[in-house]
Amino acid sequence: MGQVAFDTQEFVETLENAGLPKDQARAISIAVRKSHEVADVATKSDITEVKRDIADVRKDMEYRFEKVEAQIIDSRKDTAAQIALLRKDVESISTWLLIKMAGMMAAIVGIATAIMKFL
Repeated sequence: MGQVAFDTQEFVETLENAGLPKDQARAISIAVRKSHEVADVATKSDITEVKRDIADVRKDMEYRFEKVEAQIIDSRKDTAAQIALLRKDVESISTWLLIKMAGMMAAIVGIATAIMKFL
């Protein structure tokens, strides 16, 4: 933070011209100067710097959000591709099971027919 501009010599002269003794004018000037030294006052340049920092943070956040959004989109594409592959796998397994079941049904019908002929 910046310091408040304070001309102690001019302040002492103003107090002396108003009729205060030189020692009192100096003491008041020192007290006022010290109070300004501990004052935490923002200057225009401080505010400008903070605004610049905020703008930089916003740009950084926008960049990061865009990057994360791109990653999410890529992840969705990968997930969609994996789902498509899983569907193909399930379809081929169900076709294989259907063929096996048809073969077993044919074998059972054949065995049943053979048993019926022997009886």
